[in-house]
Amino acid sequence: MSIINRRNAVLGWAVWQGSKVAAKRKARQAVEPSSNRKGKAAAVASGIAATGGALYFWRRRRSEDKS
Repeated sequence: MSIINRRNAVLGWAVWQGSKVAAKRKARQAVEPSSNRKGKAAAVASGIAATGGALYFWRRRRSEDKS
């Protein structure tokens, strides 16, 4: 009798699939719900700052070209 047969392969696959689901669920529970909001707010703030910096640079460069 072989150690690797269809029954053991299916059983191993099922255990692997179940453990992936359990690990994902545990990871989701470990993350605080409020930390997601902070991340979004920081992303919006950095986007606004980047846009403001680009506009400042563009207007300053444009005014130097006219002089």
